[in-house]
Amino acid sequence: MNRVPEEELMDVQRNAQAYAGADFSEPNAKFLALFSDKFPAFHGQQILDLGCGPADITIQLARRYPQARVVGTDGAGAMLDIARKTILRHASLANRVDVRRWHIGREANPFGSNAFHAVVSNSLLHHMRDPLDLWRTIHACAAPGAAVLVMDLIRPQSRIEAEKIVETYAGKETEVLRADFLNSLLAAYRPVEIMEQLVSLNMGSLQTETVSDRHFIVFGSMS
Repeated sequence: MNRVPEEELMDVQRNAQAYAGADFSEPNAKFLALFSDKFPAFHGQQILDLGCGPADITIQLARRYPQARVVGTDGAGAMLDIARKTILRHASLANRVDVRRWHIGREANPFGSNAFHAVVSNSLLHHMRDPLDLWRTIHACAAPGAAVLVMDLIRPQSRIEAEKIVETYAGKETEVLRADFLNSLLAAYRPVEIMEQLVSLNMGSLQTETVSDRHFIVFGSMS
């Protein structure tokens, strides 16, 4: 099945609210556990979360790494409105968590080069019109030796398989969320495509690993 691109930004209030209200506790917990597993000695002070959405992972990273300041970015204002309200409910973290609007690939890097000791992203790659924009951003923002962890969906072999995945993992969610999930699966990349992207940018030292029936990760330390 060929990739079917979807909208880059989830900037419609209805879709953003549906996404923020859904139960992503299982994949989000997996992401955090994978970061701890792949980088057990991490003690960096600056973490960048690209495509932070409602900022759940952004906040959880700040909790796990009390020495770190965590900055989340998203191109969708509707998502950031939700993220800011969520952060306000975690007053003890307010001085270490920040979210900013940044449409990657369309707007200049607001942070400068090599500014972060870790760069992470969950479920952003499949939204990218040009996937190389994400890898270029990571390369630009990550300090030498920085931890990198990207998790995203794997494109199924057929639409029928994609629909079965939606029914299995989002069968009880709203129609809006189910439609968004299906579109995301159809827009996702496969690990072999990811490796081709990384090699084209001389980032082949990063590794790929399939971590569920619908997720893969890219991880490693920036050279």
